[in-house]
Amino acid sequence: MRHMGDVLAGIHATWEFDTDSVLIRFERGIRTPKLFQSLRERRVPHAALSSVTLTPGKRGTVVLRAVPRRGADPLVEAAAGQLKDGCDPYRLVLPAERETLAEYYADELRARLGPDASEPADRFLVAAPEAPMRFKAYDGRAGFDGDRVSFRWFWTGASTAKWKAGDQTFPVTELSGVEWRSPEGFEGYLRLVPRGLENAVPGPGAGACPDRGSGAGMVADPGTVPGPQPVASRPARADQDPAAVVFGLGYGPVHESLPFAAAVLESVRRNHSSAAVPAAVLAGAGRRDPADIAERIRHLGELHQAGLVTDDEFSAKKAQLLAEL
Repeated sequence: MRHMGDVLAGIHATWEFDTDSVLIRFERGIRTPKLFQSLRERRVPHAALSSVTLTPGKRGTVVLRAVPRRGADPLVEAAAGQLKDGCDPYRLVLPAERETLAEYYADELRARLGPDASEPADRFLVAAPEAPMRFKAYDGRAGFDGDRVSFRWFWTGASTAKWKAGDQTFPVTELSGVEWRSPEGFEGYLRLVPRGLENAVPGPGAGACPDRGSGAGMVADPGTVPGPQPVASRPARADQDPAAVVFGLGYGPVHESLPFAAAVLESVRRNHSSAAVPAAVLAGAGRRDPADIAERIRHLGELHQAGLVTDDEFSAKKAQLLAEL
């Protein structure tokens, strides 16, 4: 580079070039993609890049793109190729008159790529969004404190299967991966993959609705479960799976759910060798709001009257809810 701190300003973002990395700062204007505003800024080490391209853009622009190595960025891994070009944090759109300057920086970046640039990274080199994080899905509220993922169901959106299972808490030490399907597609969801089920056979229609296949990229931490894998099946659909929340009707937008998925994935990878603890436990620690408990018991009674919950299931779940008071 010419010198440390060189800056190349583009549309929605500015790249600041350092001796060993590129600091990408995103604008916060009303036209800036919400994902960029959520990320704010990202430092990308040269070691995290596999190549650099400069191509013509639309309406008198050029596009400078730094291509990350596979496995180097948890956000890219979680997205699994589902991000639209306009939301790609590695693209810098510039006016065409800056093409010569952009070509200079592209050449400088290429010269700093390491000998293993074409190889997958053995660890994440770009920082994940920081916890704590939370967002509203269609059927529940998802939270992540850095160590545990929690799902608390909404009675207006959650399926009977999720209500029967109860609110869930998943320690990251008991997870092997994350599936994220963009809410901008036909159906979207965030699905956690417990250890031992990464090679499980999903039931028919493994997506969020019965007429759709799984389709979403599953990002797992390789090598977390040595030896033979158990024969198991995962719940047929994400809306029936207590380890998943589904998107829709404005719930689970990309700028909230994707950084969340990336943060969980990074924590899973970092903690994969930690001692195992129970994969999913009911999140009922401490006292709960009596009004909330009463509402849940009322809804449980409706399910019982409709024949969707057996007598034994109704009694057991009611006793469990009363114990949380």
